[in-house]
Amino acid sequence: MGRRGGYSAGLVAGLNAGLGSPGEREAVHRNRALAVQTVAPGTRLVSVYQIHSPLCVTVAEPWGDDARPEADALVTNRPGLALGIVTADCAPVLLADTAAGVIGAAHAGWKGAMAGVTDRTIEAMEALGARRASIVAAVGPCIAQVSYEVDRSFADRFCADDNANAAFFAPGREGHLQFDLEGYVAHRLESAGCGTVERLGLDTYRPEDRFYSYRRATHRSEPDYGRQLSLIALA
Repeated sequence: MGRRGGYSAGLVAGLNAGLGSPGEREAVHRNRALAVQTVAPGTRLVSVYQIHSPLCVTVAEPWGDDARPEADALVTNRPGLALGIVTADCAPVLLADTAAGVIGAAHAGWKGAMAGVTDRTIEAMEALGARRASIVAAVGPCIAQVSYEVDRSFADRFCADDNANAAFFAPGREGHLQFDLEGYVAHRLESAGCGTVERLGLDTYRPEDRFYSYRRATHRSEPDYGRQLSLIALA
């Protein structure tokens, strides 16, 4: 979901789902409840304390916001649970093997993506009975290549991991390149054997009335930024 609607005001006006926004906790809880009611009514939201890692947890029972484990992905085979990931330029990835009744959600920023967060999510889904070839994955709104300027040392880090990663960088201004986060995350999913990988092709940096963006807020020296929430639940 994007930022439109919701109960937050000021710099994070809209459907801000980030529990870390100062003074926003009540509004964020209302926004999260609204999102769940819209996408998966009757389910209970489960999320994690995201740390840009490859860590994935398997959810058997819901936990409260103050008991969130540190991780960047969740999987479950339990009906009644809505898995939620918050992002503000990083890529949200939602996965499902409907035949096996297994779902997953991953927060894939560049660090977690390169460390293998989507690979760990697929492995955790397999442990619950999913088959890689039957998994459908969608890469949601994230910062687009045209908006994601990086320096050469950033690109060198990716290419040191795999020379083929040079394909995800385009020329930019002198000394800089443009990174295709969405393309890289989709490539990781495809390389892992996902049966279907969909890309939404939506840039969180612009338009600003549709999505929150950490990079946009940073460029403007704003003290806070909102987060959008991506949800998946078993029917």
